[in-house]
Amino acid sequence: MSIFVVYVFLVFFLIVFLLFLVRLFLHRTALIYVLRKWGEWIDDRVHVHQHLKVPEFNENCQQNQFYQKVSVYLNSLASVEDSDFTNLFSGKKSNDIVLCLDDDQTIQDTFLGARVSWINEIERNHQFLTRSFVLKIKKKDKRRILKPYLQHIHTVSDDIEQRRRELKLHINTDCNWRSLPFEHPANFDSIALDPDLKNKVKFDLETFIKSKQYYHKLGRAWKRSYLLYGPSGTGKSSFIAAMANFLSYDVYNVNLSQVAEDSHLNMILLQTTSKSLIVVEDLDRYICEKSTAVTSSGLMNFMDGILGSSFCDGRIMVFTMNSKEGIDSAVLRPGRIDVHIYFPMCDFNSFKSLAGSYLGVKEHKLFPQVEEIFQSGATMSPAEIGELMLVNRSSPSRALKSVITALQSNGRSSSGGGGGKLGHRLSESAVSSPAPSSTAEDAGGTAWKDTVVPKEFRKLYGLLRLKSCKKPGSLDHDHEMIER
Repeated sequence: MSIFVVYVFLVFFLIVFLLFLVRLFLHRTALIYVLRKWGEWIDDRVHVHQHLKVPEFNENCQQNQFYQKVSVYLNSLASVEDSDFTNLFSGKKSNDIVLCLDDDQTIQDTFLGARVSWINEIERNHQFLTRSFVLKIKKKDKRRILKPYLQHIHTVSDDIEQRRRELKLHINTDCNWRSLPFEHPANFDSIALDPDLKNKVKFDLETFIKSKQYYHKLGRAWKRSYLLYGPSGTGKSSFIAAMANFLSYDVYNVNLSQVAEDSHLNMILLQTTSKSLIVVEDLDRYICEKSTAVTSSGLMNFMDGILGSSFCDGRIMVFTMNSKEGIDSAVLRPGRIDVHIYFPMCDFNSFKSLAGSYLGVKEHKLFPQVEEIFQSGATMSPAEIGELMLVNRSSPSRALKSVITALQSNGRSSSGGGGGKLGHRLSESAVSSPAPSSTAEDAGGTAWKDTVVPKEFRKLYGLLRLKSCKKPGSLDHDHEMIER
């Protein structure tokens, strides 16, 4: 009996080993592709298919816009690499290589579990060439997937073209905008800020741009607003540039001092495009110093009025402040500003991130000394430390020594109570990060607890309600709420 069991085990092991060798052989040769082609050929003969043509030009010899969208979509598919012939072209950037489907080639795609194929068809009629994409789809799948599949192509191609186009920076002059290329190189990787915070912001942005239908289902305007606050030189403007580059959004930089009255502010809002960043920097200065002709009601209507809500269409508003101290809570209320992000002075972790970016240094013998100085309470803004590293970038040791000297000098002036520059920044930082309230109030003074926020909505964004006073550089409060 035991010998029989051994024989059975040996036979089973031999069969498994042979199957492994066959699979390895097939994947190392062209036979696997031959078998796949046979399988597809048999599948095509078993099922009834329908062919839908997307010509390059319509009956009036005008360009078919959907043809362009299909072209962008198909050339973005990973399966384009499996085509027998694929064209390689240089992209806009010197390092980019773009793959394009060759003439009369077939490409496979899968949507909602159904397999479809596209043929890049070329017809030669005398001296003319007519191009078209032919969609081959099983009749049994057509009713189920065709409409959402075509909508999927629209959405994906629009997103690709949005990311490819050149970004613009728009600056207002009275009631009009002047435009110039937006070429700021900042990205989230280059910013010295808590990595966990940056990941949460990226997730929040990605979720927002995919949530148009969800917002409309809730009866909410499809818009999002951020407040970036903290001392000067802590990276707020660079963070805005990183958001624009991450989303491939144009930037509309609103200079409130150039706005003559409330109606002009509404006019320039109407002239902004969908899916753009609308930025108001140093909002606290305009409010506290009253250095603009725009009234408080005009400003709040601009942030969350019926006009802005009617024409938002994917827009993201970003406001910056040095401090929230003394700002009317009506300006900061949920709905006008959804997410508060505090930008602190540089700490040791931010310093190490800067050293890696500016000097290419991950570890250094001077790091313990720098860490000790930070722990003693001395600090500087990331901009100041970055400038010292920039001018001494040829020698990391010299750069770190210059940072140590500057930190020690600022630490002494701060502890001496001389009221120096650093002391001002530290005191401003201290008052600009109060713990956010866990409740909001409507016009009648009724407290709205966190429970009024739908659980699905909080889960969608996944933002933790962290208090900035506990962790500098954290999301202050996701102020999402639904008005009564």
